[in-house]
Amino acid sequence: MASSPWPYLSPGIPDLLFERLPGIPMTNRETRILLISQLRLQADTVLWDIGAGTGTIPVEVGLLCPKGQIIAVERDEDVINLIQANCDRFAVGNVEIIQGNAPECLQDLPAKPQRVCIEGGRPIREILRTAWSLLCPQGRVVATAASLENLYAISETFAELQARNVEVVQSVINRLETRGTHQLFTAVDPIFILSGEKSD
Repeated sequence: MASSPWPYLSPGIPDLLFERLPGIPMTNRETRILLISQLRLQADTVLWDIGAGTGTIPVEVGLLCPKGQIIAVERDEDVINLIQANCDRFAVGNVEIIQGNAPECLQDLPAKPQRVCIEGGRPIREILRTAWSLLCPQGRVVATAASLENLYAISETFAELQARNVEVVQSVINRLETRGTHQLFTAVDPIFILSGEKSD
């Protein structure tokens, strides 16, 4: 197998190193680093990534937690193939990709999660409730919100579920880009990262 294009222990793989498909969302590098820090991973963590998209989180967590088990949930076959291609590209072997619609498919996943990352899904409240019901005691959920509606939905559902130690972080990121003969700072779309812990 060819060597990984990211031969480092630190997270933050550059976006350009991932294979992509038009229209398929990708968590950008800086947001990914914030999200991973909120997951509070251990070497053998069992993580569900619901709405895994391009597969950046499974790849990064798979590299960080070589004894861990990462289950990536996606509904579209083309996206599943993309996630697998990115896992292969970075020589990540501890990611299992499940094709299914959340929340219905969550009951059938092969391992109960200690951490859950929710990066998408239209019935966000139902996805969060179902994932929470299956989450191990002292487990942690991290969810992203790009819209005001999802921000409210996730925060209200955390309150309903009596999540402990709720945190909300908003990423405000600017990148230096070259345009013609000038270097300009370009804003990356802001995103909210919400996290909460289950007591029992």
